[in-house]
Amino acid sequence: MDKKIYPLLIAQFLSAFADNAILFTIIALVMQSTELATWYVPALQSVFLIAFVLLAPWVGAFADTHPKPYVLIIANLIKALGAVLLLLNVEPLIAYCLVGMGAAIYSPAKYGILPELANNETLVKANSWIEGSTIFAILLGMIVGAKVADYSIQWALIGTISLFIISAAVSFLLPKKVSKKAEPGFKVILFYQQAHLFFTTPRSRFAILGASLFWAAAATVRVIIIAWAPLVLMTQNASDIAELTLFLAIGIIVGSALVPRLIPLDFLGRARIPAYLVGIFIVSLGFTETVWPARAALFSVGMAGGMFIVPINAALQELGQDSIGSGAAVALQGFFQNVAMLVAVGSYTYAASQQLDPVTALFFLGGLVFIATFLISLHLPPPPVKAGK
Repeated sequence: MDKKIYPLLIAQFLSAFADNAILFTIIALVMQSTELATWYVPALQSVFLIAFVLLAPWVGAFADTHPKPYVLIIANLIKALGAVLLLLNVEPLIAYCLVGMGAAIYSPAKYGILPELANNETLVKANSWIEGSTIFAILLGMIVGAKVADYSIQWALIGTISLFIISAAVSFLLPKKVSKKAEPGFKVILFYQQAHLFFTTPRSRFAILGASLFWAAAATVRVIIIAWAPLVLMTQNASDIAELTLFLAIGIIVGSALVPRLIPLDFLGRARIPAYLVGIFIVSLGFTETVWPARAALFSVGMAGGMFIVPINAALQELGQDSIGSGAAVALQGFFQNVAMLVAVGSYTYAASQQLDPVTALFFLGGLVFIATFLISLHLPPPPVKAGK
């Protein structure tokens, strides 16, 4: 790998660590409060996702028309400001919405800068490094953030503020380029035109819808597990459920590490194979009744998911770099995947309120992923034929 990617890996690791540390700090804050209702944590997650949806028409263009290291710095400082507001006892919904705004600005620059640091041959590998290190940061941030928050909310927030600032400082080491000039016109209309352009080609349509499918499925599985594990595995506390989620995350890391050798960009259509496996493994989770088979099923879901999402991300960046801009492509991806997550989790929440059994929900979700993979894979072009064959 080009050494230019190492500062990005460090900056992204620190920022992702802090993102998850602050989430579990807020969860600890809610759990320690006697005034906040049980719906508060889902509401926090919703305001975070809504920031991605509402800002999508602007953040991609902002990342492409400015040096992406500066965009990363601005985004981290906005997230740090959200943590400062929490430290000052400002309403958590407002403060965490600001963190979500920073994350929405950060995402297109984080992924959009990769084509500037890696060529087409190493782009999938660069994505696997970013994806793997991000999942590792999520795991550590979740564990460390929760433990520090249990000891002291104040110290946990000071720690996350420090990490956001350090991540911003490391971003100064990245090469500073501008992908494209700003396009005149109303940003919402331009965003619609970019979406229309992206959906006219089979590869880009598959990449956008594939990423949305992955994140919607992942978000819904995490929510279903919270109801399923106590019912089937007789788990007694949140730590047991977090441990199950750990196997899902480890699977994503393993899948992300394996995929560069198996699915190069020219063979993007192969990504539908692990997507089918995601659906099958989600269904298999519904048949498990003890802890270790459940862990194995979740690990398998994560591994197949990691093998699916990494080439999808790389394809989006390559296609965006050659057309609307890599930052705009990632923002477009963020819009559709966060809408998909909101719809999927919201649908399951409504179904659960109507007494839907979590085992049935797993069967339904797995089948839906399988069918959706088939539909979004239609009309994919065949891989290129190499000269001499």
